[in-house]
Amino acid sequence: MCGIAGIVSIDGAPVPLLDSALDVLDRLIAHRGPDGHSAWTSACRSVGLVHRRLAIIDLSAAAQQPMLAPGPTAITYNGEIYNYLELREALGDGWCFHSTSDTECILAAYDRYGLDCLDRLRGMFAFALWDERRKSLFCARDRFGIKPFYYATIGHLFVFASEAKALLPFLPEIESDRAALAEYLTFQYTIGEATLFCGIRQLMPGHALIVENGNIKIQRYWDVRYNIDYEHNQRYFERRLVELLNDTIDVHLRSDVSVGAYVSGGVDSSLIAILAGKTERGMSECFHGRFTQFPGYDESDFAQAAVDRVGARLHTIDITADHFRDHISDVIYHLDFPVAGPGSFPQFMVSELAARHLKVVLGGQGGDEVFGGYARYLLAYFEQCIKAALDGTYKNGNFIVTIESIVPNLGLLREYKPLMAEFWREGLFGALDERYFRLIDRSTDMSEEVDWKLLDKRQVFEAFRVIFNNPDNVHKEAYFDKMTHFDFKCLLPALLQVEDRMSMAHGLESRVPLLDHPLIEFLATVPADVKFAGGRMKYLLKLAYGRELPTAIVDRRDKMGFPVPLKEWFSGELHDLMNDTFRSRNARHRPFLNADGVLANLDKAGRFSRKLWGLLSLELWHQIFHDRAAGYRRMLTDAPGTVSMAAES
Repeated sequence: MCGIAGIVSIDGAPVPLLDSALDVLDRLIAHRGPDGHSAWTSACRSVGLVHRRLAIIDLSAAAQQPMLAPGPTAITYNGEIYNYLELREALGDGWCFHSTSDTECILAAYDRYGLDCLDRLRGMFAFALWDERRKSLFCARDRFGIKPFYYATIGHLFVFASEAKALLPFLPEIESDRAALAEYLTFQYTIGEATLFCGIRQLMPGHALIVENGNIKIQRYWDVRYNIDYEHNQRYFERRLVELLNDTIDVHLRSDVSVGAYVSGGVDSSLIAILAGKTERGMSECFHGRFTQFPGYDESDFAQAAVDRVGARLHTIDITADHFRDHISDVIYHLDFPVAGPGSFPQFMVSELAARHLKVVLGGQGGDEVFGGYARYLLAYFEQCIKAALDGTYKNGNFIVTIESIVPNLGLLREYKPLMAEFWREGLFGALDERYFRLIDRSTDMSEEVDWKLLDKRQVFEAFRVIFNNPDNVHKEAYFDKMTHFDFKCLLPALLQVEDRMSMAHGLESRVPLLDHPLIEFLATVPADVKFAGGRMKYLLKLAYGRELPTAIVDRRDKMGFPVPLKEWFSGELHDLMNDTFRSRNARHRPFLNADGVLANLDKAGRFSRKLWGLLSLELWHQIFHDRAAGYRRMLTDAPGTVSMAAES
């Protein structure tokens, strides 16, 4: 786990003042690698690579990056290749290894297989590899987007980095991307290549990028496809899940340093910690954040129950309004741009706690999207069950469960009555894509806070529809697969952005064992009525591992992610923070945003509403990056002669 960055001249010409530019990139990703840093430049000065090191596998100097190999080739890489031992054995007959690192295994695999090496890599990764023989830059991002990769083309330069903020000094101006902003205000994340910064794009999960012969080419190398297996029974899927999940836990524990775990008190993180604790390596340190000031936010009893099963020690931090006041700007800075819900704040705090004790933690990210853990799936099914009952069609493809089977599970929706009221406020029984869009649209109550005349929400829906209805992924109509597939493709990368940035803000590596591609490819074959039988969330996972988990966790009906008492804080201790933020001169002149509307509706937000979080995050993002744009620009102009580089770009 590290930070990477670099600059390549697209036309092959030397890059002006390359060393100064690389130094700027290095400084802006410094927090990602406390164990060392280095840079490499090609002989003709047309390529420069930067690396910040967090040493996890092979702690010796032999694993230092950028790493060079015959050719020459040079790589800067961030992540972990969990099958590096198997790759090393398979490639040893044609490659003389000089380290025991997973980095060198990528170089060896590229030497043997070329671009097809990606098919052999199992893990989380983002890398850039310069091949001097071909005069090409080969970049790739892992299948799920666990590790980040951002890039910009500025004149004849291709500039990339692990974090978007590192690219800001190279932009002519720091401006908001209007289409991406419309997506953010709708979902609280973006769903494509564009970021909230004009000119900065992300390499999408499962994609590779090649800079060669004056061109930039992007291609997909992996995608999830729901080829449903109707030949096997439930017992087979249960057994196969256990085999694959136990294997992924084993490989995710490979490390030359200690490994701990986040434990929230939910099924996914608890199960990961418990299974890790049963391995030969074991698990000794777990980490949790809690809110004890108000009822309904403290989940530490559940976390403790899981950790007792592990036989580990639980480190807990009591998170307060003062923590929020002191660190919310740090959270937004490290995120690069606002994304997902308020869980990023407590994750920042828990990661800081974990980083005091070790370098690597396991987490349960991905479980909700692949096993069906969101209450909205149940709500969407409930509506379709009513429709099927009225129409007399209990079966339609693989997406209808019976009204009789779903009724016993509706108690899970007790805390979601406001969502249900909003969901049904403007109709029933529409097209599946329209109904699910309605469920995940977080902007329906923002008419007074956002000037939608300046944004194109129709285009947001069309972009959503293309992904939701893509027949290449979900071949046969299956409402469950359509919903989980969209969240897997769009929401999950946003949550993984939080996972990466909040841990790396403290030089901590976060691993997500549930996102292992053999496991995901298997789950894509499991019929929806096995994964989500009777509308029971995470049915298959609980069926397979119910005996491993404490009964209190398996039977929970109130798990709501990582709830934060924002409603109580914004109405009390943090009321002044909200007023000061939105009464500032700059806030009152933001395009798209009505600061007075935000403050007027401050006390009307529901207890678990994410509206205020989303709007506060957006305003702080403007303050940190847009209002301080000149400071980012000076990072280049203050370096002797770098102005000329920017001008020539």
